[in-house]
Amino acid sequence: MTTTTTEPVGAQLRRWRERRRRSQLDVSLAAELSTRHLSCIETGRANPSREMIGRLCDELDVPLRERNTLYLAGGFAPVHPERALADLGAARAAVDAVLTGHEPNPALAVNVRWELLAANRAAGLFLGDVGGGPAPEPFNVLRATLRPDGLAGRIRNLPQWRAQVLRRVRRQLERTSAPGLAELLAELEGYPAPAEVEPDSAGAPGPANDLVLPLCLGTEYGELRLLYTTTVFGSPRDVTLDEIAVETFFPADAATAALLRAATAQPAG
Repeated sequence: MTTTTTEPVGAQLRRWRERRRRSQLDVSLAAELSTRHLSCIETGRANPSREMIGRLCDELDVPLRERNTLYLAGGFAPVHPERALADLGAARAAVDAVLTGHEPNPALAVNVRWELLAANRAAGLFLGDVGGGPAPEPFNVLRATLRPDGLAGRIRNLPQWRAQVLRRVRRQLERTSAPGLAELLAELEGYPAPAEVEPDSAGAPGPANDLVLPLCLGTEYGELRLLYTTTVFGSPRDVTLDEIAVETFFPADAATAALLRAATAQPAG
């Protein structure tokens, strides 16, 4: 769903420029227009063409959903379609290939609001019994992770993990201004904050702590210590695809790797 707003296109472009902390001179040089012309666009004294809106959006790294809003505000039809995940063809096949190929390690696909789109079986091993699993829709991964009655009680390094999750969402909100993300952040920040503990207690990360902060998670299969990476599609043209991220988790130690192999080897049921 494309965001609707009555804010003039010039004011929106100025807001995105300021969000990116770019000067008019910097943006005008990069987008190949005069500073005076950009100033006139931002103040409403000149109307940008469809092509000019696209050039400025490229330079300011505006998300595709918000680009459609800018086109509408400028009097043009939206440029970027928004298809269902099932209709993304080769891109959907690529998501499925990453999820399946990452077994026995957990992997899941989420949208910009952290709503679960797809997951492999390994991810379901620790998400499946949180809030009833992927149903009811939409199942929000961060809400399920930090909610007191969700995974939070099993995260051994919850203070550190919660802090980095909140920092990540704040950065994401600053970059994308995605609808619903500010409300999600406020909700997550409103959950009871755990007491700070010394890093070497309550599920110390061990040697991996020298590299990245792992997720230390207690499960029925044993203690898991997981690193993660995030994958996004390059040069997307569809709004849905632009907002998809694939979160892939890796074992931070040999014990976790063995537990994941053993857990996923068990028959589903």
